[in-house]
Amino acid sequence: MAHDASAAVDPNAKLVIRNIGILLSGDLERPILDADTVVAVGGRITAIGRSKDVDQEGATTVVDARGSGLAPGLIDSHVHPVAGDWTPRQSQLNWIDSTLNGGVTTMISAGEVHTPGRPRDVVGVKAMAIYAQRCFSAFRPGGMKIHAGAPVIEPGMEESDFKELADAGVRLLGEVGLGNVKDGPTAKRMVAWARKYGIQSTIHTGGPSIPGSGLIDASVVLEADTDVVGHINGGHTALPDREIRCICEGCGRGLELVHNGNERAALYTLRLAREMGQLDRVILGTDGPAGSGVQPLGILRMIAMLSSLGDLPPELAFCLGTGNTARVRSLDVGLIEEGRAADFVLIDRAQHSAGTDLLDSVRLGDLPGIGMVVIDGVPRIGRSRNTPPAERVPEIVAQ
Repeated sequence: MAHDASAAVDPNAKLVIRNIGILLSGDLERPILDADTVVAVGGRITAIGRSKDVDQEGATTVVDARGSGLAPGLIDSHVHPVAGDWTPRQSQLNWIDSTLNGGVTTMISAGEVHTPGRPRDVVGVKAMAIYAQRCFSAFRPGGMKIHAGAPVIEPGMEESDFKELADAGVRLLGEVGLGNVKDGPTAKRMVAWARKYGIQSTIHTGGPSIPGSGLIDASVVLEADTDVVGHINGGHTALPDREIRCICEGCGRGLELVHNGNERAALYTLRLAREMGQLDRVILGTDGPAGSGVQPLGILRMIAMLSSLGDLPPELAFCLGTGNTARVRSLDVGLIEEGRAADFVLIDRAQHSAGTDLLDSVRLGDLPGIGMVVIDGVPRIGRSRNTPPAERVPEIVAQ
């Protein structure tokens, strides 16, 4: 069922998903909704409730969830795309489509840094960012939403360069520190220019990961004051605990945990955020493709790991990879609420899991099985080729 889905959404298309077993909202304040039916028109959620209470007339597509759970489509806050559905880092094709089979419906670029011959001069940096933004706006493998075009700042960039990027549609900065700007004062000045023109920023945190990168410690992170502290658990090498605590307590920005980082440091950061009463700051990414490969199930694995080893209720763990990321990143996805984009993943307990139900299986560290992924109100894939088989699989009963 996967395909390029860059065409506009049919404004008259009406999707009804009924017989939902458990509805995960993505919202920390109300993670589970008392509803068994979701309706979407023109790719946006229009109703959430009990089947008898919502208008299902005129549906163009009806999905019977058959008791499986429904959650917002997962969001990967940290990826490194390059060209279409190919990554030179691992010389692998179809990694984005494979990630769609892991329940991810939105990806956010932290910089197209694996591009062979990546330019470092100011003109080249801007040209590559605009090129990537344009390409991934027009090309959506399998329907995946890819926010790309994230330039890595370099010495010599001036305020006018950030205005030019913003005017061209660029809305992200790549990881500060992956280029030749690695000091706090320069990073702070450029991040402020980016913020002035509506460009969101992320910083590399921890030890070096690729040639040209270097150590970015707590002092640089705090002075740069980016919107997101990228992979605070290291990508791959984490900072000492005292510096992680310094960052968590010293700023109010997003705290990103990634699959390709240090698991112990991720659990430590989670514990700090909960102690501070600021779980809403924690968001999830994979930091892939990377040296450790492509991780199609990386976000699901993070959710299961943080729940099972971090003693985080699974319904809250799902919020880290959906609603939290949506709010920190200012996206219209990630939450099951009226008006939001109709991006969903239908999931259930994997067959033979020791867990008694979907949430209990995640609490025990098992990955759920994906039965269907919906983007903009359109079913994009059926049973995932990457997850273990779900106990219950939804089906399209009318179309």
